[in-house]
Amino acid sequence: MTSSDDAPHQPEDTAQPEGPDFAGLGLSEDIVRVLGSLGYERPTPIQAAAVPVLLEGRDVVGLAQTGTGKTAAFALPMLQRLDVSRRSTQALVLAPTRELALQVCDALTSYAAALPGLRVLPVYGGQGYGAQLAGLERGAHVVVGTPGRVIDHLERGSLDLTGLDVLVLDEADEMLAMGFAEDVERILRDTPEYKQVALFSATMPAQIRRLAKRYLHEPADISTPAATTTTSTVRQRWIQVSHHAKLDCLTRVLEVESGGAMIVFVRTKQATEEVAASLRSRGFAAAAINGDLVQAQRERTIGALRSGELDLLVATDVAARGLDVERITHVVNYDIPHDTEAYVHRIGRTGRAGRSGEAILFVTPRERRMLSAIEKTSGRPIEQMPVPTVDEVNARRTERFATAITEAMGSSQFHVFRGLIDEYAFTHDVPMIDVAAALAVMGNDDKEFFLRPDPPRRERRERPERQGGGGRPDGGGRSRHSSEGMAPYRIAVGKRHKIGPSAIVGALANEGGLRRADFGKITIGGAHSVVELPADLPQSVFDALRDTRISGRRIDLQPDDGPPAAHRKGGRPHAKPSGKGAPQRAARKPRH
Repeated sequence: MTSSDDAPHQPEDTAQPEGPDFAGLGLSEDIVRVLGSLGYERPTPIQAAAVPVLLEGRDVVGLAQTGTGKTAAFALPMLQRLDVSRRSTQALVLAPTRELALQVCDALTSYAAALPGLRVLPVYGGQGYGAQLAGLERGAHVVVGTPGRVIDHLERGSLDLTGLDVLVLDEADEMLAMGFAEDVERILRDTPEYKQVALFSATMPAQIRRLAKRYLHEPADISTPAATTTTSTVRQRWIQVSHHAKLDCLTRVLEVESGGAMIVFVRTKQATEEVAASLRSRGFAAAAINGDLVQAQRERTIGALRSGELDLLVATDVAARGLDVERITHVVNYDIPHDTEAYVHRIGRTGRAGRSGEAILFVTPRERRMLSAIEKTSGRPIEQMPVPTVDEVNARRTERFATAITEAMGSSQFHVFRGLIDEYAFTHDVPMIDVAAALAVMGNDDKEFFLRPDPPRRERRERPERQGGGGRPDGGGRSRHSSEGMAPYRIAVGKRHKIGPSAIVGALANEGGLRRADFGKITIGGAHSVVELPADLPQSVFDALRDTRISGRRIDLQPDDGPPAAHRKGGRPHAKPSGKGAPQRAARKPRH
């Protein structure tokens, strides 16, 4: 999306695309009004194609990538047919991961502002059953869940699908790739025969087609064109950062990046105010812009950005529509957008009229799926960048300090102050360099000038080197048979806990933010299992999986160092430590 060269200041969002608006799709006035308040202007291609068909009650097979607006495509017709006076579960959405299930729940809740009393409940593995059971007991009109946990509730009798009207399979190809094929078919068999089914998938392998043929009734096939590619004049980068570290990361980015003005995009009106206030407290000239601003205030804020009085604008997608300020060199996606079209709109605020621009995207570990969707639909890889280091920040502060001194020497007041300082130094017998340092402290309000070093990170336990190529054929321990770039990890669940590969993949993917491509060989033992995962698995994954459970048992993910010494040929077991009153036991010699 680029601006016309002969009209560089024409906002590119003013020309609306042809096609129906949301009211023209057959949606109710209440839902259309809610969409307007959320900043939705025109339906995306998948929404324009799927919503009318679903409103007719037909089944749908939709070919659509993540990030093309497909959640609204199935959610809006679903909400229109729900009866909130009934306590029973009327709609079920199956999603491959906890992350996607929560995203769908958030979207449904925001779209349902015009439906007071609607109850949407997420159910997924890794979370305790208490809250889920209580929610199902109260009555959930819509249940959004991962296949494994939905089956758990069906077997417990806590989820009743006899009154189901709508079933959605979201990202069906991903569910099948993660090993949920049997689970999905089991759930489909437990639902009423006559219901509306919407199946959405990024690809249509034969297995998906067979599933649709078996369980859907004369479905409408809907496919959409690829999303608009991102502007070629914008350099795109992304940083992996945890949610709680975003503000510190942003301030470091602001300190090391060179350029003009910057827009920081967040998801909510409240976040615009909070982030802008935090930036001001850290010494940055920042202001919030959102839908609550009256037009006069909006114009003053944008005017300050154009004049250079303001350098940072913290905005929502809606508030930034049509914004065209030549000074904007950077766009920071502080919160990742929900769809790729929103991402295109955001980064289009820079790199306009042939100028170059910079776009930086903050991605939490659980949001890697959305990053992949943005790259896939744009057709361009996004370069990963590290969080700026303390040394980089301090080097830039030193550079700016030196530049400020040089610029101040050219001031018309330079000689006035030089005379005052010369007199002070002579009167108090103080070296000039000490006076200069004191003035610098005054100018910095006695705040610390250099950023303090980061605290030392807790290092993961190193895997000891194996001697003699002792890799095990069952996948335990690092061996020459491990896939390139992969390493074995041990989890404390196995056959005795009645688990299969799909339970392992589902739990690790949901809780650890892992993708299907991150999994290698899975070997299930009696009391434990060994899973091949990336050799450079970050600490954030271990942290996210610390309390994860499968079949009620904590998995305790650890790098697998191979079998205990007692099980190796010629090895000796360790004697049990003795305590008070504990009998001493001699170690038995191993049999050869």
